[in-house]
Amino acid sequence: MTFPSLRPLTLLQPPRIAFGAGCALDCADELARRGLRHPAIIVSSPRAAAQASPLGTALKARGLNPTLLAGVPAEPDIAAFERLRTRLRALPCDSIIGLGGGSVLDVAKLLAALHGRDEPVSTFFGIGRLSSRSLYLACLPTTAGTGSEVSPNAILLDEAARLKKGVISPWLVPDAAFIDPALMLSAPPELTAATGIDALVHCIEAYANRHAHPMVDLYALQGIRLIAENLPRAVATGDDLAARSAVALGSLYGGLCLGPVNTAAVHALAYPLGGEFHLAHGLANALLVTAVLRFNLPAAPERYAEIARALGAREGENTLATAGAGLARLAALCRACNLPRGLADCGVPAGAIPRLAASAMTVTRLLQNNPREMTTADAERIYQEAL
Repeated sequence: MTFPSLRPLTLLQPPRIAFGAGCALDCADELARRGLRHPAIIVSSPRAAAQASPLGTALKARGLNPTLLAGVPAEPDIAAFERLRTRLRALPCDSIIGLGGGSVLDVAKLLAALHGRDEPVSTFFGIGRLSSRSLYLACLPTTAGTGSEVSPNAILLDEAARLKKGVISPWLVPDAAFIDPALMLSAPPELTAATGIDALVHCIEAYANRHAHPMVDLYALQGIRLIAENLPRAVATGDDLAARSAVALGSLYGGLCLGPVNTAAVHALAYPLGGEFHLAHGLANALLVTAVLRFNLPAAPERYAEIARALGAREGENTLATAGAGLARLAALCRACNLPRGLADCGVPAGAIPRLAASAMTVTRLLQNNPREMTTADAERIYQEAL
């Protein structure tokens, strides 16, 4: 396939991006500087609330009156979001701070955008249906994975359709992102592994993509290098701040790829696994990525060879061999992170494959980016290979 080189491209990024250990507390200065007084801090759990405590103290020291809004589930659905939205209406609130993993950040982004509106969130599923945001928004990730802190995307589970659906809008790009690797030190190994592979797949799918662009290629390849070199160490030694920082930076680069280019078939096939079997998004990506890339490889061998080199794979006798070595390196990386080997290990039966494939084929906003056109039969074969 031929990739466009200099097509028009718009990069939408937070006006302020802070990176580095300890930068989370800078969020308090930023809100105070803007004259905000009543931030709602969105978190998921008591453990996340404890992580938010130093920020809450810093906000209070600057004269702000923060409120903690907990209860974002690991895989938030429409009903859970609407319950949180109702609770937020009863609070004095002039700004939103999302502090947590990708699900928390996605919910925080939607709460900031829809505050004061009456339409259900489902009204805005799709691209460009959201045309404003009500509240100031800052995002602080506690995992290195989704890149939601810098992206225009927010994903919720539609339980009725058993499929994850997205709101895609420039208005979901936060006003500020504070990527503090120190917040990630307590993430357990399995979460570190799954979210790290998710970030890696963001970079891979942005580079091998029908809409790839040189401005985004830089982020994608460097993100691949950083994550491949450092993720096993971050999984094995969670308090290794250097490894955590490298993976967090790679995740940030992956997030910066999402707006202008976005992901492709790995994510499209992962969504039904989350919708029906409630597999964590990063884990679903990890289980599918090698099989999808093997399917895609003939359509873009040069691109996949560059990905292989960024992964640290050996150079092959030709481009195709190098690209194939990249697949082997990717599979070895997932094994090194102690992730499950197949879908069956996660409770997905072979009998579910036809409906998973049919559901995946509805995610056209991502499938249209894939280097190789995919049919329902192709999707079924990929799920079977990943089983």
